[in-house]
Amino acid sequence: MKKEIIVENTFAEAFPMKVSRLVITAYTKKWALEAANSFVGFATSVIACGCEAGIESYLEKNETPDGRPGISILIFSMSEKDLAKQILNRAGQCVMTSPTSALFSGNLSDKKISLGKSLRYFGDGFQISKKVGDKRYWRIPVMDGEFICEEFAYQTKGIGGGNFLILGKDIESVLDVTEKAVIQINKLKNVILPFPGGIVRSGSKVGSKYRNLIASTNFEYCPGLKSLVKSKLNEEVGCVLEIVIDGISEVDIKNAMKIGIKTILDTNNENIHSISAGNYGGNLGPYHFKLREILDV
Repeated sequence: MKKEIIVENTFAEAFPMKVSRLVITAYTKKWALEAANSFVGFATSVIACGCEAGIESYLEKNETPDGRPGISILIFSMSEKDLAKQILNRAGQCVMTSPTSALFSGNLSDKKISLGKSLRYFGDGFQISKKVGDKRYWRIPVMDGEFICEEFAYQTKGIGGGNFLILGKDIESVLDVTEKAVIQINKLKNVILPFPGGIVRSGSKVGSKYRNLIASTNFEYCPGLKSLVKSKLNEEVGCVLEIVIDGISEVDIKNAMKIGIKTILDTNNENIHSISAGNYGGNLGPYHFKLREILDV
């Protein structure tokens, strides 16, 4: 009889964030992806990056404002000020600089973020605008023609920190099943996996023995420390990886967690011991995603 993968009776703790969706288009899918990858680079964690960002989906020509191949990205931050700063800086340095690119808002709300309204000044007085319906677009002269940029992006509510942990015998087994989960979650709209390849090995906890650090390694899940600390790992576990999920709503994160966890359970990999989640006793964030409840939905 095969050993079943245990789903622990615990919860992932998540917190409110600010989020915006942007659409990057270009002459080819390759160049839309180049601009998008540059924009979302170094955006894994608000702990040090100022934002968390990732590719949400690939868009066909009939799904974009200008009828060209596109990429939808989501960018999350803890405050309105940080979100606006990160969007403007990354738009100017990573999208406007990329050949054939254009940049549009992918959502609407009553909270506007300056985009083309600020970037237009790069045109040095030669920029022009055109209003289509209720939206204004700026045409900024650049060396391959012009950079089209919507005047505003828009901020809405989001959630950051949805997560689950995969505990197993070794890196080969745990990485294999975690990659399979990432593939399935990446098919979903309204969520992103902000860490490299969608996977985290350096899970963190709040605080540190060093008072200047706000976060440090989650030693309870470090296999190499089992003999030195009060560990949450038994003798069967030699590796732990984590998937962190940011999403537009609770429903979106629950769905992503459910699909990711079920994907791993369906592998029936005998070297995977259990599925757990990261939380801080319920004291950090108001959103508590209970693993077993999610799977029963």
